[in-house]
Amino acid sequence: MNRFKKLASYAAIAVLALSGQEALSQGVTGKTVRIVVPFPAGGPADVLARLLAEQIGRAQGRTTMVIEDRPGASSAIGTEAVSRAMPDGNTLLFVGNNFVINASVRPSLSYHPLTSFEPICLLANLPLLLVVNSSSEFHSLAEFLAAARARPGELILASFGPGTPPHIAAESLRRAAGVDWSYVPYPAGDAPAVTALLGEHVTAVLATYSGVIEQVASGKLRPLAVAERVRIAPLPDVPTIAESGYAGFAESRHKDFEASGWLGVVAPAKTPKETIAHLSALFASALQAPEVKYKLLPQGLYPVGTCGADFAAYIRTQHDEYARIIREANIKAE
Repeated sequence: MNRFKKLASYAAIAVLALSGQEALSQGVTGKTVRIVVPFPAGGPADVLARLLAEQIGRAQGRTTMVIEDRPGASSAIGTEAVSRAMPDGNTLLFVGNNFVINASVRPSLSYHPLTSFEPICLLANLPLLLVVNSSSEFHSLAEFLAAARARPGELILASFGPGTPPHIAAESLRRAAGVDWSYVPYPAGDAPAVTALLGEHVTAVLATYSGVIEQVASGKLRPLAVAERVRIAPLPDVPTIAESGYAGFAESRHKDFEASGWLGVVAPAKTPKETIAHLSALFASALQAPEVKYKLLPQGLYPVGTCGADFAAYIRTQHDEYARIIREANIKAE
């Protein structure tokens, strides 16, 4: 998301936060809202969902938000369950990149991200980092890509995969740079791939910042680039992929290369517009709370707060872009 879009997003957050405060002052009829998180417990989505649910409950007190972790099939199990829920605002779904990726790699699904849900808010970004072992010969992305070009198939890049956001980001990078490497997927998440890198079994790993925070901070891993359009605050000296010094990006459509992870919240299709607007206000207000931001940033989660029609447009853009990459690279889920 570029600088101007971020400024617009912050303005929207402020408006929604005020709306949220008005909604909170009015209160709601006491009820329990179930938030399904289709990812493993303890992960970024689970952490974000629990922080926001707690903040919303503490702020307005009359609605209890209960988190239900339903992982499996790259988030498809929990997502399918919510697609069948009553559209009354009592069942919500946390979503990420897999929400749109699955439409292309799992065509037999009974739901579709563009028609089976009502977008509420894009909540947070999860930057992706390309990292190497601290003992690696590579000190920049340009060096890594030059070696991949000179020794095709020799370097080994690992990530959470297959058919996941890091895998597709890695494939996008490979195609943008016109190089080749061997790809190794780790279905269980960032941690096994990072362990393999620490043991020097692979050359590099593309992972979420939250998945490598500790190893980067301790000096065990060296970040080469961040897959964002702008550098991230905790690592101001780490360049973006686009500014990494690799000449091939400067003159191409990849000059704004970005492959962030993201998290948002949606409701089943046909949930009333007034309910969506109310929920948007609640989540935007909770996301603005200083205590929430304080806890999110150390987790590698960057608050966004793009809601309503803007989030719907973002989902469509993500869906179309991922569909193109998956089709061109013939990426499979399994």
